[in-house]
Amino acid sequence: MRLEDWLNGRDGAAHTSDIYAAGFSRHAVATAVASGRMLRIRRSWIASGTCDPSIRAALSVSGRLTCVTAARRLELWTPLDEQVHVSVAPTAARFDPDGMRVHWSTGPAPIGRHAVLDPLINVLRHVAGCQEPAAALAVWESALNKRLIAPEVLQRIAWRSARASRIAAVADVLSDSGLETHFVVLMRAIGVRVTQQVWVDGHPLDALIGDRLGIQLDGFAFHSSASDRRRDIEADARLRLHGFSVLRFDYHQVLFQPELVQNLVRAAIAQGLHLRG
Repeated sequence: MRLEDWLNGRDGAAHTSDIYAAGFSRHAVATAVASGRMLRIRRSWIASGTCDPSIRAALSVSGRLTCVTAARRLELWTPLDEQVHVSVAPTAARFDPDGMRVHWSTGPAPIGRHAVLDPLINVLRHVAGCQEPAAALAVWESALNKRLIAPEVLQRIAWRSARASRIAAVADVLSDSGLETHFVVLMRAIGVRVTQQVWVDGHPLDALIGDRLGIQLDGFAFHSSASDRRRDIEADARLRLHGFSVLRFDYHQVLFQPELVQNLVRAAIAQGLHLRG
């Protein structure tokens, strides 16, 4: 196997001790670096030319990717955050972060000395401490929905973090997206109970308040065509014919206009639209 292929099977970077242990010679490494096919990071890390720049940034400070940066690599829902989140040991030397968000702590799960990515449990722990509660919960529920971890496992972990423990207690597999999680959090804040993933006449309803107030949530890239919009109109009409009132919110409203969403739901409940007629 070529050194390049071996590295790319390990997230594009490895410590030289692991490279030599795998049977590659010092000469092979030196030749690859001299030719420009490989990059030497610090003294003992080698990265392929296609290695993710965020991993190279983490290795440059003797850290590894964590928090929302690592969550994004796992294809979890994440909030917009352009910083590279890096976990380093509490005893690590101080350095200029240069666009990085540094987490000076370790998570509850053990990790190898030369790992370039935090394990999922540690990623979630850092997300809980770093992000706003609603956004952190959305990331956690994304992991649950992808079945990367089970709810009962989350609840049994000794998180050593009050924020992580609180999220573990409420995380639920019913949210299909971070957007739904945000909506539920907004409703909890005003004392409104939400039932998620309701089916009406063989079709999904994102959320239901009371007996008759249906909530539909449109994601960031939801309306890509006129046919999508027609499908929305049909879905709302079908719900109304079954006696439901419908409120539809988009990604921007739920995340950036929370008071508008809360006030509209309050007004609907005040009019009794959530009650069976």
